[in-house]
Amino acid sequence: MAFQARLSPLGVTISRREILYLFDAYCTLFRASQSIADDHAWQAQAHANGGVILSIDGIQPDKGSETIYLVRDIEARLQRIGLVLPATPPAPAGVRLPFAFVRVHGGRAIISGHGPQLPDGSLAPPFGKVGADVSLEAAQQAARLTALSMLASLKRELGDLERVTAWLRVFGMVCSAPGFTQQPQVINGFSDLILELYGPARGAHARSAVGMAELPFQLPVKIEAEVAID
Repeated sequence: MAFQARLSPLGVTISRREILYLFDAYCTLFRASQSIADDHAWQAQAHANGGVILSIDGIQPDKGSETIYLVRDIEARLQRIGLVLPATPPAPAGVRLPFAFVRVHGGRAIISGHGPQLPDGSLAPPFGKVGADVSLEAAQQAARLTALSMLASLKRELGDLERVTAWLRVFGMVCSAPGFTQQPQVINGFSDLILELYGPARGAHARSAVGMAELPFQLPVKIEAEVAID
């Protein structure tokens, strides 16, 4: 492609998939800024700008510019915001786990329920019921850590987090004290990080957030998901 030809002399490689992802991200940005809902009007306005502008990481490009902002891969984005993927979790004493953390079938990966982990792979506190033992804010952070736990499992299974082309479905479980009804706000901690890392084109997902009387190992949060992969 023309973009690849222009970047090769600079020693920069970019895949066709990355270019298409960037273009989709630009379209989203541009439509939002121009409040254009009609496809025909959008196409006419895009041609009038004199070129395609690709942008990432919240940078709004100037109209008509030919600057290309290269996509950063997911692990680089994690590093930029100071997050690390946790190590492989140790097997709990006396507990059998006869299942896969990630099951790949065709173009999809089904991800078993994950909980929050510390960088060394151990389960992250606090433990207990949200609304009694665990605050809403701590539960949201637990959901965010659960996203990192899930990404670590995907990395081990797929080898490259860029193989995830779409987050399809998320099912969030919150160990809830009687009367606690803010499960959606808790699971936002997970969804917000996925959207931050993958953007709306790949990160948007269907979701449920439900309360549970108990969860294994006194976890406040457990989340499972399904993603499309290439």
